[in-house]
Amino acid sequence: MLILFMGIVSYAQTGKIAGTVSDKKTGETIIGATVRIKGTNKGVSTDVDGKYILPIADGKHTLEFSFIGYQGKEVSDVEVKGGATTTLNVILSESGGQNLGEVVVKASFRQESVNSLYAKQKNSAVISDGVSSDQIKKSPDRNTSDVLKRVSGATVQDNKFVVIRGLSDRYNNATLDGSSLPSTEPNRKAFSFDIVPSNLVDNLVISKTATPDLPADFTGGAIQINTKDIPDRNFISFGVGTGYNTESTFKDFKSGKRNATDYLGFDNGDKALPANFPSRTRISGGLTSAQQIAAMKSLSQDWKIYNNTALPTQNYQFTLGRVKEFKESTNKFGALFSLTYRNAQTINNDVIRDYVNYDYHDNIYRFSTSLGAIANFAYTYGKSKITFKNIYNRAYDDAYLTRDGFNSDRGRDIKFFAFDLMQKQLFKSTVEGNHALGENNSKINWSLSYANILNDQPDQKKISYQRNPSDAGTAAYVYTASTGTLSKENSRLFSKLNEDNFSGGLNYTLPLKMFGQLATFKTGLSSIYRDRTFDARFVGFRANTGAPNADLISQRPLSTLYGADAINNGAYSLDDISADADSYNAHSITNAGYLMLDNKFGEKSRLVWGVRVEQFNVVLDAKVPTPQTSVDDNYVDVLPSVNYTYSLTPKVNLRASYYRTLARPEFRELSSAAIYDYELLALQQGNPNLKEAKIDNADLRFEFFPEAGQILSVSGFYKKFHNAIESYNQDAGSTRIITYINSDKVDVYGVEFEFRKSLDFIAKTDFLKKTTFYTNVSLIKSKVETANTGINLKETNRPMVGQAPYIINAGIQHNFLGDKLSFNALYNKVGRRLVVAGGVLFPEIWEVPRDVIDLQLALKVIKNKGEIKFNAGDILGNRITQYYDIDVNKKYDRASDETIASFKPGSNYSLSFSYTF
Repeated sequence: MLILFMGIVSYAQTGKIAGTVSDKKTGETIIGATVRIKGTNKGVSTDVDGKYILPIADGKHTLEFSFIGYQGKEVSDVEVKGGATTTLNVILSESGGQNLGEVVVKASFRQESVNSLYAKQKNSAVISDGVSSDQIKKSPDRNTSDVLKRVSGATVQDNKFVVIRGLSDRYNNATLDGSSLPSTEPNRKAFSFDIVPSNLVDNLVISKTATPDLPADFTGGAIQINTKDIPDRNFISFGVGTGYNTESTFKDFKSGKRNATDYLGFDNGDKALPANFPSRTRISGGLTSAQQIAAMKSLSQDWKIYNNTALPTQNYQFTLGRVKEFKESTNKFGALFSLTYRNAQTINNDVIRDYVNYDYHDNIYRFSTSLGAIANFAYTYGKSKITFKNIYNRAYDDAYLTRDGFNSDRGRDIKFFAFDLMQKQLFKSTVEGNHALGENNSKINWSLSYANILNDQPDQKKISYQRNPSDAGTAAYVYTASTGTLSKENSRLFSKLNEDNFSGGLNYTLPLKMFGQLATFKTGLSSIYRDRTFDARFVGFRANTGAPNADLISQRPLSTLYGADAINNGAYSLDDISADADSYNAHSITNAGYLMLDNKFGEKSRLVWGVRVEQFNVVLDAKVPTPQTSVDDNYVDVLPSVNYTYSLTPKVNLRASYYRTLARPEFRELSSAAIYDYELLALQQGNPNLKEAKIDNADLRFEFFPEAGQILSVSGFYKKFHNAIESYNQDAGSTRIITYINSDKVDVYGVEFEFRKSLDFIAKTDFLKKTTFYTNVSLIKSKVETANTGINLKETNRPMVGQAPYIINAGIQHNFLGDKLSFNALYNKVGRRLVVAGGVLFPEIWEVPRDVIDLQLALKVIKNKGEIKFNAGDILGNRITQYYDIDVNKKYDRASDETIASFKPGSNYSLSFSYTF
């Protein structure tokens, strides 16, 4: 009903001028500033966010901006065309005295647009980089992960995970609309940024240094995403797209059984563990033959391999925006709705795994569906604003793996098959209020948030066949299923993770005068409570060697290996090999409070300083708890931070920062649950003794803004980790287990260089003026010293796990045909990284650098309401490779090194069309 009610607003409407009014020195938005059309009484006031929307007729206009204690400003040549919305952000300067209060500063629309962009760039309290909604509009980026590729010092892995300053994603923090984002991954601290459509992003900022009002659990960067709430106008937009992968599309695609609901992102329930399936206790206590047969037959027995053709990628997006302005007041109500759908079928052909005892070649087929929805509502009244923002995402990832090769340890040829479905779901809802108090722009901000994360892995099926090469030429030279024993390598895994997050925050901001300058005092409290349950069952069929025709049954093809006739004739017994620690309950609470001052000293100096205190308690117990599997840790941390900025000139800043941050172990990293990863050929297991890491950080930065939207900067940073959290190969018992340790001392040094400039400095031509070149380069050195007793590590001095020695991002952008056609070329390269630290038998795992080039072309059509986009992603298609550096020459050589995994992901080409009514 709400959508229908708001939908009656006519599309035939006057144009609008909209924007934000901010303080020139601080960048803080100004509440209650007056915006008026010159020569008329028509005007509005800025809301609690400093924003305004002014309905106006087509043509050129002059606008007047005023606020008590500030110089007035008059902006001319503000043009509105065709009922569209023109964006005009304005900055106001404080009055220096009584006479100056009557001075009116005059500027043109273009001048003020440049001035406001300058102010936004220079006034950040911290060393940060960001992208605004205006910049996003001019780019062909489809989702937030695409946008992040343009941010200095950031690179995106797997098209969704973000690495900042070369640090792995576990050292980043992400917030959406002011509240922390939970990890979307079951085995890592990471958020999948491809779920947020770029057209709903109001702004995106990565803070590389800390202030007391930011969460403390980051070291690389704090990624802050703010989505839109009240649109400038009513609109409906839709988009459709298709994509081609050079290694997958139209190739033979193998999979398990496919259902129609798979295309909607939901399993139809066939794979789920039946509700009446016997418990682990009942199975270990002994079942009758009839009960065993009934239980085994209740599980899905469809092991057939189905052959299809990989279809092109499909993308669909629908967005609706509505705004209602109440004529009797300045009150407004707005709503934004978005639905996204994507389906992809990808193939990783000939994945090479050639190391230690293995010489395997895999083919992996992935069927992926993702659904996303956003529903945002906002109401402004007087000097207050209430928002209600909701996001939902569901990812359905169904993989089938087939493996051929030789295992030298067993002396056998191997055939291995795995069917693996993972269903991930995220729902997050946030209510937030912003309220201005009195006449001095003091503000109260509060928020309440709930999030639910679900990871459901129903019936991961694995089975291995083997044969003896020495039997070649005899009747015994056949593949036989390894069903005589049951292990995590050939069992069926049913797992489910469910986590509820509750959070709330209260912030108070008070402008005041200190040392004759405007200052800002800010304080706040917040709390986050997480509650997780994780259940895992490892069940399977163990062959009864004394059963009739047992040898012949073990030689059956996969499709009939577990046939009903074999089950009925007693060929198998039901077994459950779940361990006490494989399931767990966990909860944590993080309480925080902070005090913060933003001081100005004269015209050029600014100091943002304060302290944050965080109390963190984490409790984790296996379903059958023991002292070795239980965690109950409590921490209280005092976290100071200081950010100093000195403005050498109106275009040049010098910045210096010191701050302390944290890295906390995730539940999975603390859990003793051991899950076999058939791709890694290793167990993944946590460490209940893991402690939080504390990091001392220092930064220096020189930044020069030659023109608005352009930058030249050089930064240096140093990070000292105490108890850094790292993964390593625990292999003292000859079986590789990837687990986690605290490394005693880690030092990280880095230098960053950023350059963004139009090429008109080469020659003053219109073509070069519309061409922008940008690059950012990070050079990083890390050193780990560890003296962990009782832990086998191959090297005691090495780089930090996940730390890249360099990152290169570069690009060139050009706009043609009056900005109707835009071209982007992007280049990215990340240096050789340590993925897992080495043990005794298994050395450290390294990742080979790759050159990645993306091309993007966007054309606006149909009176700029439609857009056609062509993207070419990873056009070089270099192999993704992880390896053991056996010859220790820091280069990958297939002949002399050992290959953990190497494959070609393929290049991606996509075409899409979007239209806005």
